[in-house]
Amino acid sequence: MKKISASFILVFTLFSLLPAKAKNSSKYKLREASGNPVEFRESWGYVTQSRMEEYNPDIPITDVCLFAADFNCYGELIDVPNRKKITLREDARCHLVVICDSKSLTHFVISPEYSVRDSAIKKIAASCKEFDGLQLDFELIPNRDGKYYMQFVKALKNELDRLYGKNQKMYSICVPARMRLLADDIFPYQELAGIFDRIFVMTYDEHWSTSKPGAIASVEWSRKCAEYAIQTVPPEKLIMGIPFYGRTWAEKASAGAWYFSGVNRILTENKVKTITYEDDIPSFEFEDRVQVKGYFNDVYSLLALCRLYEGMQVQNIGFWRIGQEDPEFWNWLYLK
Repeated sequence: MKKISASFILVFTLFSLLPAKAKNSSKYKLREASGNPVEFRESWGYVTQSRMEEYNPDIPITDVCLFAADFNCYGELIDVPNRKKITLREDARCHLVVICDSKSLTHFVISPEYSVRDSAIKKIAASCKEFDGLQLDFELIPNRDGKYYMQFVKALKNELDRLYGKNQKMYSICVPARMRLLADDIFPYQELAGIFDRIFVMTYDEHWSTSKPGAIASVEWSRKCAEYAIQTVPPEKLIMGIPFYGRTWAEKASAGAWYFSGVNRILTENKVKTITYEDDIPSFEFEDRVQVKGYFNDVYSLLALCRLYEGMQVQNIGFWRIGQEDPEFWNWLYLK
């Protein structure tokens, strides 16, 4: 893949990402941002219930996604955020985000085989009363349940219209980044765009926690994802996601459960000479040097991604998540 100059790559023995709000306290050499600010019609940002204080109503965010209501093991909707606990800028909208963080539970909730499906639809819709919109972020849908999910989202749309009036609640969905339509795709962009008001493309985790090290969203990868999205989603409905967070990868992991033979190999390789017995149980200690590689976004790289989308005539962008960013970035984002 083409090397991206917009990303900083740090390789060192002990690596620690600075807090997002530690403005100008970084010890590495910043690549200074320059040029014109970027401008979009809408900017969406996620705010988690446990970190509402990290949201600043003065930042240029048109749509706040309050994360998140979930389902318990009985298929009951829980942890619905309290809309009144967050103060938005005057012209901003607030969306209730609903997730289902388990494949088996997702099957249970969306399948018409179970009565919980209808009650879940009614409960989700009823929970939107204080919100301007609803966003579905179901990311663990079993491969065989694509048709059930499509039925589920259509039924939920009908319930929203029944309760609040036709198209009175903005209806959006999160979809994984794609470069093409997959066989039996659970998230067919074009079909979903016929149901939802906004399609939020999660253009991040190009490299993830268990993959090889790499950018969370490289410019070239993001470009390819945007090219497909632009072809399949109307421009006013498309939101291209941008990651505020970084990741680190270690060359090896010292923690784990071991065979007896494995423990002895560790002792030998690390030249452990002393075994102590704690309540008759053998124990040992040693120090291990680990090389860590990290990728993250600063203002320069965030602008590179924003300028990519701006140049491709993308109207709306979104961020996961508010509080993880360098606050200086907001000085470069304008709303049309």
